[in-house]
Amino acid sequence: MANPFEAVWNILKTTLDNMDEPHTPLHVIEVGDCWTYLALIEEFIRYEEVGLNTTNDDEVIEMLTDVIKTCESQVRKLSKFMREEGLPLPEVTSAKPKSDHNDIPLGVKLTDDEIANGMSFKVVSCLQFCAKGQVDAIRNDIAIIWLEFFTEWVAIGTTIKTLMRKRGWLKVPPYYYPPGAPKQ
Repeated sequence: MANPFEAVWNILKTTLDNMDEPHTPLHVIEVGDCWTYLALIEEFIRYEEVGLNTTNDDEVIEMLTDVIKTCESQVRKLSKFMREEGLPLPEVTSAKPKSDHNDIPLGVKLTDDEIANGMSFKVVSCLQFCAKGQVDAIRNDIAIIWLEFFTEWVAIGTTIKTLMRKRGWLKVPPYYYPPGAPKQ
């Protein structure tokens, strides 16, 4: 199994070695990946805004704020790239207005556990989509963007998992004990 740092270095080295590659148009799958991911991230921001309107937990607010900053940074970078390539941007839902979490009825309000688990599922979706985009990419410039986004989500996922474990919110599947394994 290759060292992950060596793998990243090889990707960067290949990119630097191919800086003079011809600037071909994006192929249809690269375009679809960009368009779909941008729509996904924009909608992810709406979920985070709902979470901010719902919680009063300082750690959850910090987590949501950090994720919003990452999403907005990715939106800016990918939107700029897409405009430069002449690609249409998806229509997205408008931002949620700020509201007081005390004004939301309990039956409607998301719990901090639900917010964190929803974030976790969304981070997994982003990781999978970035990996798909990176694999689909022919051009190195978009491949590097996907790699950058992927590594940002890995860091965020680790932070979310730490908070969820600390609070007892982490959903763990049943443990598997193979037949005949010693009982512990």
